[in-house]
Amino acid sequence: QVQLQESGGGSVQSGGSLKLSCAASGDTRCMAWFRQAPGKEREVVADMRMDGSSTYTDSVKGRFIISQDNAKNTVYTVYLQMNSLNPEDTAMYYCAMDSTNYACYTGSRRRLSPDDYNYWGQGTQVTVSS
Repeated sequence: QVQLQESGGGSVQSGGSLKLSCAASGDTRCMAWFRQAPGKEREVVADMRMDGSSTYTDSVKGRFIISQDNAKNTVYTVYLQMNSLNPEDTAMYYCAMDSTNYACYTGSRRRLSPDDYNYWGQGTQVTVSS
């Protein structure tokens, strides 16, 4: 049974930091963080593949870091460390899993979309004030 639960969102001033956590259970570690701002489409922020490699959208490169713990079982945590936050980062942030691993096999060659992931958490709100 796949379960994803985000935490760590909140309100922060511009230039601040937050660390999001996603408590995950499942047989795969093909994971990503997405975000959706009001009136905008959901977009990928960062994805992580089973070999530990990762990709970031241009607007967060150098500021955000996706990682996961070293748990060897099927219950683990995926993180998104967010630094130098600005008001444009304000959004609902979602953790997502692709149980087929297809996103991980192809994610380094193309921009991933929400359709690539079949499990989602409820989301955690991040608000950055200027």
